[in-house]
Amino acid sequence: MDWLDHVRWDRDGLVPAIAQEAGSGDVLMLAWMNREALARTAESGEAVYWSRSRGRLWHKGEESGHVQKVHEIRLDCDQDVVLLKVTQLGHEPGVACHTGRHSCFFERLEGGAAWTAVDPVLKDPATIYTK
Repeated sequence: MDWLDHVRWDRDGLVPAIAQEAGSGDVLMLAWMNREALARTAESGEAVYWSRSRGRLWHKGEESGHVQKVHEIRLDCDQDVVLLKVTQLGHEPGVACHTGRHSCFFERLEGGAAWTAVDPVLKDPATIYTK
């Protein structure tokens, strides 16, 4: 059996992929992968995702330069979520989020009533993208 056949793809042929920073354990982002994205990630050692909004493969960092070097690829117990252990490259400390923050998970629920941004912007988002 092909290793890709072991993944439980959803009805759209996608699987959620969590990017976790190898050094700190920080969860950086959640994205989606199709079969080709996961195969390219394994082959290249850099994260490639499926952009649902653009309807195409998306090599993380293709516009921003914020590439994710993949050290490990793991599959959860139900075979329906992929975990990538990565080093976030392109800006120190690594910027994974299009908002210019280290992690996409920068808002925390405060007092059960409001979301509050608790992590700083490390790089102005207007300067991140070339296209």
